[in-house]
Amino acid sequence: MYDILIKRGKYPDFEAGTFIEGNVAIIGDKIVAIGDVEGDAKRVIDATGRVVSPGFIDIHMHEEQFLEDGEKYIISELMLLMGVTTALGGNCGVNRQDVKVFREVIERLGGAPINYMVLAGYNSERVKMGVGRHEPATDEQIEALTEKLRSEVEDGAYGISFGVEYDPGMPYEEVMKVLKGMPQEDLFVSMHYRDDSTGAIDSINEMISFAKESGKRFQISHLSSCSCMGQMEEAMPLINKAIAENPRLDYDTYPYNAFSTEIGTAVFEDGCFEQWGKGPEDLFMTSGKYKNQFCTMETFKEIRRDDPHVRLVAFVMNEHEIAEAIANPSCGMIGSDGGVNRNAGHPRTSGTFPRVLGKYVREDKVISLIDALRKMTWAPAKRLDLTQKGRIAVGCDADITIFDPETIKDGSTFENIFIKPVGIDAVIVNGQLAVDHNEIVNARAGEFMPGPYTKK
Repeated sequence: MYDILIKRGKYPDFEAGTFIEGNVAIIGDKIVAIGDVEGDAKRVIDATGRVVSPGFIDIHMHEEQFLEDGEKYIISELMLLMGVTTALGGNCGVNRQDVKVFREVIERLGGAPINYMVLAGYNSERVKMGVGRHEPATDEQIEALTEKLRSEVEDGAYGISFGVEYDPGMPYEEVMKVLKGMPQEDLFVSMHYRDDSTGAIDSINEMISFAKESGKRFQISHLSSCSCMGQMEEAMPLINKAIAENPRLDYDTYPYNAFSTEIGTAVFEDGCFEQWGKGPEDLFMTSGKYKNQFCTMETFKEIRRDDPHVRLVAFVMNEHEIAEAIANPSCGMIGSDGGVNRNAGHPRTSGTFPRVLGKYVREDKVISLIDALRKMTWAPAKRLDLTQKGRIAVGCDADITIFDPETIKDGSTFENIFIKPVGIDAVIVNGQLAVDHNEIVNARAGEFMPGPYTKK
């Protein structure tokens, strides 16, 4: 007897580039049969007219803040509701807690809503060591920081991340010393660029150089917020050429024309408005005293001075360039860059994947359904060496998202990220039904997934 039998849906065959109509059978946490499959099952799901997709894999998000918010899940429940079954946190150089603490909390809570991986954030460790954001680390500090990252990787971190823009004093040489100090040749490294807009091309060239010189698997983070201010026409051929020459390089992107970060970061230092060709009226506060209000110069200066952890949404990006980054046939993956701070955030946190399928596939037709799903599932699975995920195939993990391609759509807004998407019938995590028609029915089916270099 099967545990779950999904009947009459269509699932993607990425190697053939087509969809196949058939059934999918699950026993335990594995797919055990596909195609013309019949038999008794404890649960039968009718997927007529639906796509039976591998669970979405979010290669770029920001995990729970257990030390600040308590031992509870917020962001990962939002991820689950939009069809994500596996996610990689710790991006942009930011760790919200040490990986050992993160792992222990998940185990103590008896699981998580999704399968969780996490990177070790260099910027967070830099701040803890007392290195100023506008100054380079000394050789002694770099050695100690590198040792800390090595320890985090041994404790279960999947790799490491950098947020170069957030610490402007971090020179090229400092990053390279850290990368060369990490002994794992195939280590995954993600990087938030040094500068956006008019600085985007120089930043991309720098990251291409980091990837080539270090030899690591290198991920350019959220390309859309780097070069969707008029630079994508030059950036995309540059990136495609670099990836063709170095397959260890790639990028992720999200489907919104606004980025989000804390108001106190270096992103909003003097000159930012001139660089973007925008003003404070294009910045929207999602937390704090002026929550859900656009800024004036007075409120911008006030909150930046008095409450630097308030999050802003900056509407500074061009829609047609976002579409180009999403639709690029050569490379690129979908990542949400989602996170929750003070119970607020950007709608990408809970709407990214349904938005791609609803807006960019069905409405705007800039990318096909199967290519979009590949960028959400198989491509990040291969990128992260998750050989049992990202496909509907016998022997693969039973992480599955069932959705209606005619109705799937994001619901979250800049005012309220907790509005659920529509069109998702079911989400299965590790063989367990976790979401049933927009309701979470099992928030502990996921687990912490240690990285490949975890010390036994």
